[in-house]
Amino acid sequence: MLVGVIFVSVWAKSQGLALWPERKEWKPLFILGILFTIQIALLNSGAALTSPAFAVVILNSYPVFANLTGHFFSNLETPLNRTRTLGLALALAGVAVLGFGQKTSTLAPNPLLGNALLVLSSALLGIRQVYTRWLVQDVNPTRTVIWQMAWSVPLFLLIAAVSEPMVRDRLTWQAVAAISYQGVVVAGICFIIWAALLKRHAAGTLTMYAFLVPIVGIALSGFFFDEPLRPTLLAGLVLVMAGIGIVTRD
Repeated sequence: MLVGVIFVSVWAKSQGLALWPERKEWKPLFILGILFTIQIALLNSGAALTSPAFAVVILNSYPVFANLTGHFFSNLETPLNRTRTLGLALALAGVAVLGFGQKTSTLAPNPLLGNALLVLSSALLGIRQVYTRWLVQDVNPTRTVIWQMAWSVPLFLLIAAVSEPMVRDRLTWQAVAAISYQGVVVAGICFIIWAALLKRHAAGTLTMYAFLVPIVGIALSGFFFDEPLRPTLLAGLVLVMAGIGIVTRD
């Protein structure tokens, strides 16, 4: 996240954007940082306990929760109707199949707990998308990107100090490449584009592009980890994607 803050800040300064929040922005940006930190922490904790394919499908069910939350912000999002409610029900059924339909394995040492944490992470991600959509109506999108990460840095350091032993190890190119990818591409470029899109489009509509993520995630998990295509994984994927498709088809 620190790499992401530095990258986005340099880009913002090159564009002449103000990075320091206005007085009225501090509180909502801090709340965004709290939501962001908890959601990412749940994601990492859950992903360590379940398999990559199940994790990526469950996490990307967040459009369900974005649309449920958005129903109460009708000035920004599309309210639920019978058809959209049916779609949400299908997607939630898929999440239930995924959550309970996995056996313990090398890739999934505690799948039930891991999947439960990922459902919570997905719910917070959906809520955070709608909250960000509301926030960027008055706050520059770039500041939301920078400050949600900036607040997370001391919070993650505190969590790490309490929950994990501090270790020193040899620095490898793989570690540098992984952190650079997450910091520059995911926490930097990706978040800038996403925040800008949220200013123009409803969060529920944008989430239709989440269709690509679980498909790519399952393919990569099969390629790198030889994870099999279990019937429950495919059934859950179909239900989740069908439900999200119904909700976002307009």
